[in-house]
Amino acid sequence: MASDDPGRIAENVARVKGRIAAACDRSGRRADEVTLVAVGKYVDLQQTIQLAEAGCVDLGESRPQQLWDKADHWTGPPVKWHMIGHLQRNKARRTIPYCSLIHSVDSWRLLKSLQQVGDAEEMEVHALLEVNISGDASKHGLTAGELPEIIERLPALSRVHVGGLMAMGGRTAAEVEVRAQFAAVRQLRDELSANAPEGVSLAELSMGMSGDYEIAIEEGATLVRVGSVLFEESEPGL
Repeated sequence: MASDDPGRIAENVARVKGRIAAACDRSGRRADEVTLVAVGKYVDLQQTIQLAEAGCVDLGESRPQQLWDKADHWTGPPVKWHMIGHLQRNKARRTIPYCSLIHSVDSWRLLKSLQQVGDAEEMEVHALLEVNISGDASKHGLTAGELPEIIERLPALSRVHVGGLMAMGGRTAAEVEVRAQFAAVRQLRDELSANAPEGVSLAELSMGMSGDYEIAIEEGATLVRVGSVLFEESEPGL
């Protein structure tokens, strides 16, 4: 059950940040190497503002319409918006001006649409390539085999800056399987980076959600997309 108590939300944010720091420590990393993207998918504008007031400056939304509505009516502290869900090409023009980062680019056609909008709006577009590492047919994302050709073509897009990969662990996978999937994404990123064209950097890894963000950090995530545990009425489990 989601909480609308600002104190509870602030406690949950502090708890999650503490767990992020602990996961970084276990993996020999600094806590500032990981960005918490607080996801307001299931809550209203006021609760999302409470996230920002609790120190979450990076906010993620899964649906473009919700992102537009919240950003248009925003009265909270300054934040950066992240589009973490599937983005249709016909919604790109309205979505891009709001976003600091689009996590979910899953086709060359979408990349071209982002380039067209960037040209039209005279703005830079920052994005990640979504990879379907679990092989779940219900999920969006590129296959590992599709990525090398797309990355080779990135220099042709002057407005679009792809900075890394995004992935989700399998919904029903056991912890050991999720860990292996995240490790596979990191290894894939490393291989792609080693062969990337000049000027293309793939430093970012957006991996992990409420149930597995600590595992994702231990396997190299630089951004974690956490939602439901930030709104729990009682202390969430691991």
